[in-house]
Amino acid sequence: MKTIDAKKIFLVTGAAGFIGFHLSKELILKGAKVIGFDNMNDYYSVSLKEERLRLLGEAVKESESCGANGSFIFVKGDLKNKEEVDRVFAEYKPDIVMNLAAQAGVRYSIDNPASYIESNLIGFFNILEACRHSYDNKTEEYNGVEHLVYASSSSVYGGNTKVPFSTEDKVDEPVSLYAATKKSNELMAHAYSKLYGIPSTGLRFFTVYGPLGRPDMALFKFTDKIMAGKPIQIYNNGDMKRDFTYIDDIVTGILNILPNAPEDNGKGARYKVYNIGNNHPEPLMDMVTFLEEALGVTANKEFLPMQAGDVYQTYADVTELERDFGFKPATSLKDGINSFVRWYKDYYKIG
Repeated sequence: MKTIDAKKIFLVTGAAGFIGFHLSKELILKGAKVIGFDNMNDYYSVSLKEERLRLLGEAVKESESCGANGSFIFVKGDLKNKEEVDRVFAEYKPDIVMNLAAQAGVRYSIDNPASYIESNLIGFFNILEACRHSYDNKTEEYNGVEHLVYASSSSVYGGNTKVPFSTEDKVDEPVSLYAATKKSNELMAHAYSKLYGIPSTGLRFFTVYGPLGRPDMALFKFTDKIMAGKPIQIYNNGDMKRDFTYIDDIVTGILNILPNAPEDNGKGARYKVYNIGNNHPEPLMDMVTFLEEALGVTANKEFLPMQAGDVYQTYADVTELERDFGFKPATSLKDGINSFVRWYKDYYKIG
């Protein structure tokens, strides 16, 4: 198994986002040159995204001080703008592309579908086209992108009731437009791999959480409301389970996969999809209990019915991830929440 080659140039889209920040930081500390691309939209706090970029600057200094000499170049741009995407590829000539930029959120997709089409479909198409044109059709060799890795989601499993969710399961019944766009990304990547030889790997992430996380995710929202003395909304009357996956485990999984492009799958495509989840679904109410303990505050709770687009349970089968890379996420939910709360109190200066 190959490890990260610091001589390679890594393009990380969504670099100011939650996963993009943590991945970029680790690549920088390993001495890699990272090109960060992000549109800095206001779907959630821009100041949090700016803080992540500031910390990436600190990571460059740390890398330089220990002789690793990692670097970070930030490009503000939007995936739906083909000219901007093509310009980044032409100027920086990335060897490996990690596409994390996307419009996230299941519930947001119900009221704002157009933003998902623009970012998750048109934007991903522009990435695929840029990768395609780094391919030399005359020599049938790459002169640019060696591996395209992209974020999919556990949401593609929709209302599947068989658990754990396996990448071999059918995923033809999405229950949100967000999920449909992620499944579409997988199909598009397969077609481009088959037609143009682009090695691609899709990663189905399961409920990622941790320091500097997304404010629209349950853990962050609950913490905000508890600290403000407001009630938290708990759907399906609390009868839900999630395969909560700590950010460090997600990043370790990605770092294992980035330098290891898939071989031909026997059908003429260098294409693979992995689940990255904790392989241990936790009751939602356990998450609330761990959060209350970490904060030292009992939450006011408002129990509500299941929401449109939501599912009862997520549960990742990570057999293939463990087989191919000797790794599976293992951070306990309690430990991960404690880490998040420590960051939260420090960031918001709560004594």
